[in-house]
Amino acid sequence: MPNVAVVLAAGLGLRVGGDTPKQFLPLDGRPVVAHSIDAFQQADGIDEICVVVHPDWRGRMQTIASEYGWSKLRKVVDGGDERYLSSLNAIAAFLDYPDSTNLLFHDAARPWLSQAVIARVLDALRLHEAVGVAVPSTDTVWEVRPDFQPSAEVSRFVARIPDRRTMWRAQTPQAFRLPLIRDAYQCALQDPRFQATDDCGVVRHYLPSVKIHVVEGEERNRKITFPSDLQGINI
Repeated sequence: MPNVAVVLAAGLGLRVGGDTPKQFLPLDGRPVVAHSIDAFQQADGIDEICVVVHPDWRGRMQTIASEYGWSKLRKVVDGGDERYLSSLNAIAAFLDYPDSTNLLFHDAARPWLSQAVIARVLDALRLHEAVGVAVPSTDTVWEVRPDFQPSAEVSRFVARIPDRRTMWRAQTPQAFRLPLIRDAYQCALQDPRFQATDDCGVVRHYLPSVKIHVVEGEERNRKITFPSDLQGINI
């Protein structure tokens, strides 16, 4: 049962670092993406690593890979303009692998992934074909909708307040048997209204009979979003 880590590093979100995507900015002396790859390189249960990168930044990624010499990094795949296209390209790169292959999709911009979280995901994959990582919400969560009034100004209103005990905040990795995530995306691509922000959402929507097992993540496994996030972590 090969376990393949897919590090998604194709985003071009520039609000953190100006002209440089956040996954290539320095963090503790190394590029952000290097921290994410290191986590999987060090994990005993990971057999192979694939990095998905925007074509414009492939050269930078290959330079970083040469510098660090990760032995498990076997593929650098071009990403798409949308996150789901990057996942699709990664899936396509492994279609000739055994059906027992597990793909673990991880955001490159989550550089503080621990060995404990990776181990929990791999343990869950022995019994489940879809696994997500999440942390319980410590805040009350509101569902907020726009309130369209005749005036020019659009206000917002609280539409629903879900029970906080059932609310968890999704993280990555999100892991799947190769045939399952392949079939979920094949179904999704037939839907002209298809939209997705993560891979578990694709499985949940298009293969609703599949139960996505949830393992607990960590607060430190947060995603870099703002410049202050690059100053380190104190958790």
